[in-house]
Amino acid sequence: MLMLVTGVAGTAFSQQRPELDRPAFDSKVALGRSLFFDTNLSRNRTMACATCHDPEHAFTDPRETEAGRSVSLGDDGASLGDRNTPTAAYARFSPVFHKNADGFYVGGQFLDGREADLKGQAGGPPLNPIEMGMPDEATVVERIKENPVYVASFNKIYGAGTLDDAEAAYDAMAESIAAFEQTAFFSPFDSKYDRFLRGEVKLSKQEELGRVLFFSQQFTNCNKCHQLQTSQVSREETFSNYRFHNIGIPANPAARAVNGKEPGFIDRGLLDNPGVDDPVEDGKYKVPTLRNVAVTGPYMHNGVFEDLRTTVVFYNKYNTKKAAGQINPETGKPWGPPEVTENLSLEELEHGPALDDKRIDAIVAFLKTLTDRRYEHLLEE
Repeated sequence: MLMLVTGVAGTAFSQQRPELDRPAFDSKVALGRSLFFDTNLSRNRTMACATCHDPEHAFTDPRETEAGRSVSLGDDGASLGDRNTPTAAYARFSPVFHKNADGFYVGGQFLDGREADLKGQAGGPPLNPIEMGMPDEATVVERIKENPVYVASFNKIYGAGTLDDAEAAYDAMAESIAAFEQTAFFSPFDSKYDRFLRGEVKLSKQEELGRVLFFSQQFTNCNKCHQLQTSQVSREETFSNYRFHNIGIPANPAARAVNGKEPGFIDRGLLDNPGVDDPVEDGKYKVPTLRNVAVTGPYMHNGVFEDLRTTVVFYNKYNTKKAAGQINPETGKPWGPPEVTENLSLEELEHGPALDDKRIDAIVAFLKTLTDRRYEHLLEE
């Protein structure tokens, strides 16, 4: 059965399952595309990579749960995670996890960088008990072997007998999905901002003010963490330097109330990465891309904020002395305390004058211009 995932104006994004009588896929990308959308790779055959990374929703999870959309529901229909699903869009630009020359951790996949690259990330969810829930690699490979098109494809692309070795076959599966995730389907660079850089459109006065503020080291310092390239006019800016910071995000009580975490549980962020044991990394998370940020809420590593404007107001709390700036506009109460109080990146956070409402709104308007063309209709919802 052929199924399509459609986007704006019915544009087909990708095939979900191959016809069983079609020829073998002839490339890793084509095979990875099918695997990305295949629900048979989960224990109860209900969940695919595309379930939590839905291409109609900028590769994030649009499903409602008991905790809203802050965390994702597993294949078992009951398990809930504790972190918000990051977008898979533009993920290929995160460098391999490493410590740079200045001694800072950079890159990797997942919010704590625990997988070095996209292939490692692709291999994680099928075996995660609260995600796709498969017991082991061999069981996943048996599901792959149920599909004769896959069997022919793995033999053609990776060599005859690849599926007879569970470890090698699983590695090939992850490699194929990663190959698909490295295509322009995930990173088209066609937002209004990109079109502005190419001289095809003009920004509104509010968007232009937001752009100036965003890149201003005098007023906001946003680009210190959310700029990869050295030039403001780079054609492939992902709006992340892929370093790790603790910016004082509070715990998400709505998620914790329903996801089964023990009272007093603390998400340690980068310190939960098996390759990191220095307490100075406690509570730090990878700086996310701001591509499509206006349509990929809720926000922060645990989805604690629903609205994009709230996130800007949160950053502003570090620079304002006004009482209103210390109030979460979504709750009407003071911002919750940081889940990890140590290692706050105050040098980056306490910078510049407080922003008034006009400038906050301008920054939000600019961030909306980072939305890929095919998701611009979501800005109106």
